[in-house]
Amino acid sequence: MSELQENLTRIRSRIDQACERSGRQPDSVRLMAVSKNQPPERVAEAALAGLTLFGENRIQDAKVKIPLCPGQLEWHFIGHLQSNKSRDAVSLFQVVQGVDSLALAEELQKQALKQARSLPILLEVNVAGESSKFGWNPDRLLAELPQLNALNRLEVHGLMTIAPYAVDPEQVRPIFRRLRELRDRCTDLLGAPLPVLSMGMSGDLEVAIEEGATLVRVGTALFGERPRRTEADNPPGASNSVG
Repeated sequence: MSELQENLTRIRSRIDQACERSGRQPDSVRLMAVSKNQPPERVAEAALAGLTLFGENRIQDAKVKIPLCPGQLEWHFIGHLQSNKSRDAVSLFQVVQGVDSLALAEELQKQALKQARSLPILLEVNVAGESSKFGWNPDRLLAELPQLNALNRLEVHGLMTIAPYAVDPEQVRPIFRRLRELRDRCTDLLGAPLPVLSMGMSGDLEVAIEEGATLVRVGTALFGERPRRTEADNPPGASNSVG
């Protein structure tokens, strides 16, 4: 068994145990492999191990990598998306997570219309109010939800957040709980389900699952430590959604 397969076995065990504690079925939580900075060969290895959902946070990397990877994989964009990269995001990815403003949503609507497709999205919420991170303030999201709902080429599937780093995952439990509660309020306002809660990464996925996560984003625990990029390699916000 390869190191990646061993890591995957451990991650699935963590997910299973968190689901058992929460009275949930393990298949209620999707595992995303955060493949940023990983070469196509590592993606192929992960796909061979049974993973089908992958996340990238850099458009330029994705344009090169995705065509070199096995087909039939599901790709999500998980970083901060600059508006001028919206066209590529719509053409490359099945889902865009991290939609963090009404202006970005409107640009994605334009590009989806031009490409004659519907685009599933997740709305990123800066629950903790960190100045270093992108995302809606919860109250502003509630106020702008009707305008978002009017963008007929976008399908809002749910919410996502990136919790602050904490040595003890219990410290970020309130962040995950608040996102779930916000999702419930959005569902009431829209009168339609928002089934996806993308929250939890390598260090805190158990707590996220216990608070209702339906998708966890895991990179380091799966692939190991990534090579560091220089600041010039990382556009603002690109590293926000690592796992």
